[in-house]
Amino acid sequence: MEIARAAAGLFVRHGLRATRAEDIAQAAGIAPRTFYRYFATKEEAVAPLYAAGAQRWVAAVRAAPADVGVLRALEEGVRHTLTPGVGVSASSWEWVRTLLRLAEANPSLRRVWAEVCQGSERMLGEVLAERVTRVGASGGSAGESGDDNVAPAPDVGVAGPDAGAAAPGAGAAPPRSGAPAPRPGALTPEAGAAAPDVGVAGPDAGAAAPRSGAPAPQPGVAAPEPRFAAAVASAAVRAALEGWAEGDGPVEGPGSPADLALRNLAALRDFPWGP
Repeated sequence: MEIARAAAGLFVRHGLRATRAEDIAQAAGIAPRTFYRYFATKEEAVAPLYAAGAQRWVAAVRAAPADVGVLRALEEGVRHTLTPGVGVSASSWEWVRTLLRLAEANPSLRRVWAEVCQGSERMLGEVLAERVTRVGASGGSAGESGDDNVAPAPDVGVAGPDAGAAAPGAGAAPPRSGAPAPRPGALTPEAGAAAPDVGVAGPDAGAAAPRSGAPAPQPGVAAPEPRFAAAVASAAVRAALEGWAEGDGPVEGPGSPADLALRNLAALRDFPWGP
């Protein structure tokens, strides 16, 4: 992880093009040959930082109480991972923004980011499969969360320089007529969801449909395969992070990564997540 931190620091301060693998090795206090023992390219050096955030989100979803639905577990994972000071320190989120912008601009770094996201999606699919299996074995329903309201608190990401934290992830009703246009990174209902999703529930969220950990599947609508559900959830969080990085939104509060990710998940409220 020290090599990844050194690489990220150089990328942020000097840019990707101006940074050589030898520079990263020197900053990390290792020989160039040692660097190449672990990484084939300089871009790959930040993969552990990207992966740390993704792994933290998946672990948080796994740790969610078994008696809450899949959607609620995803929301809790987002908050745990993307809330400044819980996953990544507030100051490190600017590093996150820069690393995501670099990934968008550079094909090699974009490939590293995409591979990390794909691996995270696969792990999340395994976690969701475990959750469905546990619920089925207990004969209970994970749709009852005990708390129908989702607090508008900040938020699968990429890790910052204080690594091991988040860095590569619900509950608001869709915008009403006359409401402000969605912020960058927040999906609209037309963006692939039949009903509202991704984000934090607003004060009038209860006016839409009752919220529980996950809505009961509609009659005749089968729950998707866990891998498909993981792909949907991962896309919601990834879109939020990338949309936030493109602009100059805050690290917490409205327009933050957590807020955007929760709004995207909220847009998927009626997705048949399963038990």
